Parts: sequence; structure tokens; C-alpha cells
Amino acid sequence: MLTSVDTDVIRVLGDPLRLKIVTLLAQETLCTTHLVEETGAKQTNLSNHLKVLREAGLVETEPCGRFTYYKLCPEVLARLSEQFAELAASARNAAENKRAC
Repeated sequence: MLTSVDTDVIRVLGDPLRLKIVTLLAQETLCTTHLVEETGAKQTNLSNHLKVLREAGLVETEPCGRFTYYKLCPEVLARLSEQFAELAASARNAAENKRAC
């Protein structure tokens, strides 16, 4: 069953730019400069989206000198994936169940 935390993560990932950021961070750890180059977003806009991703627990920061690097928290996505797998299995089993009107 999806929890309110899981639905918050789904909502956060519903934004195309945030999904792009997560996709990029799934490949490698990046700093804001890299993310600006890769997404074409303005730095302030990108920072706001990164804040939302951090608050949802999807992204962690790693200070490195005057730069801040961002990395993805795969556990959160793995948990969400397991929840969707359970929903899919339940839907397969429920396909034969039909409530009478």
C-alpha cells in the first residue's frame, strides 16, 4: 500500500524538470553547474527544484569546496518501485474479481 510519503515522492517526480534531474543523478553525482548545463534551467529555478527533491528525501548533498554536489538516494526509488510492483501483482490477481452491481 502506498503511504503518504510515497505519494509525496510521486507528486515531486511529476514535475518534468525534477524528473530530468533525478534521471541525470541516476547516472552520476553532479554539482549545480553541471545540472544547469544539462537541463538548461536557470540556477535559481534549479536550486528550488533541488530543495524540493532534498525535502522529499530523493537527493542528498555533498559539499566539495565551494561547490555542492547532489546525489540520488536509490533506496527511496527502490521502495517506491516495490510498492508499484505490489500494486501490479494485486491488479493481476484482482482482474478476475468482479463485484456484482
